[in-house]
Amino acid sequence: MKITIKETQNPTIIKFEFPDFLTRGKNYEFKNIDEAQNSPLAQKLFYLPFVKTVYISGNFVAIERFSIVEWTDVQEEVAEQIENFLAQGGKVLLEDTAPKKIPISVYGETTPNPATLKFVVNRKITPQAVEFKNIDATKVSPLAQALFQFPFVKELFFDENYISITKYDIASWDEVTLELRTFIKEYIENGGVVVEENLLEQAPQQEKQQIKNFDHLDTTSQQIINILEEYVKPAVAADGGNILFDSFDEQSKRVKVVLQGSCNGCPSSTFTLKNGIENMLKDMLKDPEIVVEALNS
Repeated sequence: MKITIKETQNPTIIKFEFPDFLTRGKNYEFKNIDEAQNSPLAQKLFYLPFVKTVYISGNFVAIERFSIVEWTDVQEEVAEQIENFLAQGGKVLLEDTAPKKIPISVYGETTPNPATLKFVVNRKITPQAVEFKNIDATKVSPLAQALFQFPFVKELFFDENYISITKYDIASWDEVTLELRTFIKEYIENGGVVVEENLLEQAPQQEKQQIKNFDHLDTTSQQIINILEEYVKPAVAADGGNILFDSFDEQSKRVKVVLQGSCNGCPSSTFTLKNGIENMLKDMLKDPEIVVEALNS
């Protein structure tokens, strides 16, 4: 079993990645050898004097070091020790953590935004829409963290049964679509955690549209939300995006909305706002002065 060494944003922590998943949707953290009784590998690692903490999650073992050494001096030796330990029949975890494969299908769909592709999964992956602008925002999603390891991934948007991925221009979709589709499929099939539901917090814009807050809004704002929910959201969701009500100003007749996923930064979004959503609101609210403005989400 060949291990890949990966640096992290924390210089004291380094990851040793495995070709297969080690855990079934669980994360382990061991601070000392006594805590590591159900992990023979972690116990062995604690015999190394510079090992401070051992993390086991997904397809990797991460180790935090004390400052007595630098990783560049010892990382190759640690990787070799792990490989030898496993080659001799050593166990990562004592409990049966071999992930059970779940049949999954994933296919890619184009969106109106040429920088965004929608990957549709044949099962629900998140209880609510969640957007990730960068890797620092991914504490609730191990899958999002993993996807940001691809250098061309710029932003992510998860909703219901799909993932919208926005890329940088350094790669073309022809070059990376198959790689991303295969990665997402194998990640979910092997029991990888998509979203930690217990950590998922309601986004402020989404919170406004919950029943408890909806009742405190003015009548026009309530009507706008209802129109967006019934007529607009299904259409933008089909294109891998989302729209959220932000505010309505009675004086200026300005409706502010938040665009997410493929809608955010899409060249055609301005046309859609002005000629689609704005005209719809003017007609349904019987108010020709309505103006729609998109905020950066």
